[in-house]
Parts: sequence; C-alpha cells; structure tokens
Amino acid sequence: MKSRDHVWKSGKHAQTFLEGVRGAVPLAEEQIALMQRLISKWKPDFTNFLDIGCGDGILGNAILKMKPKATGVFLDFSESMMDAARKKLGAGSSVKFVNADMGKPNWARTLSDFNSFDIIVSGFAIHHQTDERKKELYREIHTLLTPGGVFLNLEHVASRSQAIEHVFDDYFIEALYSYHSGFDQNRTKEEIAGEYYKRPDKDANILAAVEAQCDWLREIGYEDVDCFFKVFELALFGGRKKG
Repeated sequence: MKSRDHVWKSGKHAQTFLEGVRGAVPLAEEQIALMQRLISKWKPDFTNFLDIGCGDGILGNAILKMKPKATGVFLDFSESMMDAARKKLGAGSSVKFVNADMGKPNWARTLSDFNSFDIIVSGFAIHHQTDERKKELYREIHTLLTPGGVFLNLEHVASRSQAIEHVFDDYFIEALYSYHSGFDQNRTKEEIAGEYYKRPDKDANILAAVEAQCDWLREIGYEDVDCFFKVFELALFGGRKKG
C-alpha cells in the first residue's frame, strides 16, 4: 500500500509546487529570517546541518548563506525534489544529498557517515506523517543533534476550528492569486481556488496542532521549546538539545 505522501514523488507535482505554490507562501522571507536569527543566537558556531524533507533546499540554502563553509546535508525521498535542490545549490564538497524516506524508522541509517548535527531543520514536510510517527521522528532528530543543537520546524499545522481553517484557506488563496497575477493575469481567483481545494497532495496532509507538537518536543527532552512564528496554519516551532 502506498503511503499518503507518495504524490510528492511525482515530478509533475513537484514542479507544480515549486513553480506555482512555494513562492506564494505568505511571509516566507520573514519565516526564514526568524529561523536564521534563532540559529545565530543559539548555535552561532555551527559547522554542519541537516535539512529533512528538503524539497528544493530553500531552508538549507538560507543556512549556507550564514556560513558557506558549513557542511549541509539535504535529505528527501523525492528524486524530483532532490534534482531541484541540486540545481539550486550546485556541486560542492560541503553539500551532500541523501535520498531517504523519513517516514521509515531506519531513515537515519542513511546518515551513518555523519555522527551528529548542530542544526536540523525541516520545511513543510513532517505534517505528512501520522501523529505517532511525528513523535518518533522528533525523538530520532533529538538523538541526531549535538549537545546544544537546534531543531526548527517550519510547518503546516492544524487550525483550532473549522471556522479558522476557512479563514486560512481564503488567506492562502489570496496569496496564490496575488503571486500568479504577477506573471499570468488571465488566471482568475476562482480557477486558483478550484485548484487549491482539489490539489492532489491535500489528502496527504495529517495536520496536528502546534501546541500539541511543542508538548511532544518537551516530553522528549528538548529545551526552550516554543512556537516562534504563527499565522493561521503556518508555524515555525522547535527547541534545542540540552548542552
């Protein structure tokens, strides 16, 4: 039986997301800038990092801009996404690409060449896992961190009510419409809304409240856990391993 997130292995769907959705995410620059600020305050001397479910490598690339000589490991189970990351980042001795499925408990074995990581980030990827698997994954990430290491998850989280979810949907559709209007003025908001509600990856979403996920991190042993940014269903949260 295929996993619910198998749609992301489709080259066509990956391209549609990267070209038509990623650039429309509201306040994306602010989210990444906040991620960089947390890293610079909590682990300024980092030498390596891991980007889980890296997509085209947008988060890891932002970390490399902070410290170009750091070793960056970009992990994804979609070859299409990995190809996009390779094109964005190019070849270099400090950049490594790993094809692995974080939904499988043995995913971390593919990282045997690396003892641990100072920084681990993930962007809009973990929400495809069941809540039980999310908890396991957060524990596995904790094990991979160096003492004092930082984990930050930029994520799609659950709304507290259906009414709030509807407001978020309208908000995101407006953002998509504004983004697409910049290069295709023939597309209507109704067309974009229709595509948004019928998108093939919608069924792969298993959203959890950010409050619950922060509690899971605290139970595992992460310190300074908080939600650092949230606008409706978009959130940046995480913590760090005890030093």
